[in-house]
Amino acid sequence: MSDDFFGELYLRSTLPFLSEEVTAREAEYLARAFADVEGPVVDLGCGHGRHAARLNASGALAGRVVGLERDPLSLRLRRPGFPVVRGDLRALPFQAGALGGAYAWYSTLFAFTDAEHMQVLREVARVLRPGGLLVFQTVPWERLAQSPGAAFSQRLPDGSLLEEESRFDATRGRDVGQRQLTLPEGRVLRAAYAIRYYPLAELRGLLESTGFSMAWVHGGLDAGPMTPDSTDLIVGAGLRQG
Repeated sequence: MSDDFFGELYLRSTLPFLSEEVTAREAEYLARAFADVEGPVVDLGCGHGRHAARLNASGALAGRVVGLERDPLSLRLRRPGFPVVRGDLRALPFQAGALGGAYAWYSTLFAFTDAEHMQVLREVARVLRPGGLLVFQTVPWERLAQSPGAAFSQRLPDGSLLEEESRFDATRGRDVGQRQLTLPEGRVLRAAYAIRYYPLAELRGLLESTGFSMAWVHGGLDAGPMTPDSTDLIVGAGLRQG
């Protein structure tokens, strides 16, 4: 994944689509998921902190959420109300067993190579306490395989033009694309990206090989089962004892 993708381009092109209503529903799901988890919980790749700020303010996770983010612009623009650490998913800046839980949204864990994804999950396993919980959201491999090509063009509220094209290779499980944002003053932000999507059986094997057991699979924020029509794949994975 290009470092140019996360930063001004990502923030400007995604924030218009992340309403407070969507954020509230996602935060409610996470609060329920971690209701019985003790200790600190880290938002892996917290971005500008739309989940972390809300969860840390009230409810089951109040005062227990810490953000982790690598992009300096996201850190400068983050919402107030939660502590944050600058760091890399592949080398988490936390002591072994320091955290009760971790979560990541929008395929954040899978923007690297297969070997690095194993490294990321091993790092998460290292920093969690025995019995700790990892929750992450991504897109079902099956959904992308059904519609492997995508193209998008839309004028954003600030007048910017967002254009994107991507192609999913089902054999490699990798969605490769390019996003371009033309700002009202004419400046152009452009970057390529590649995100890995795993069939469910392969994802289960990846988790088990890095110390986790899959606890649940949901097809949406209503916590229902995944179906062929599901737009989300939300996984809860517990750290195995011993």
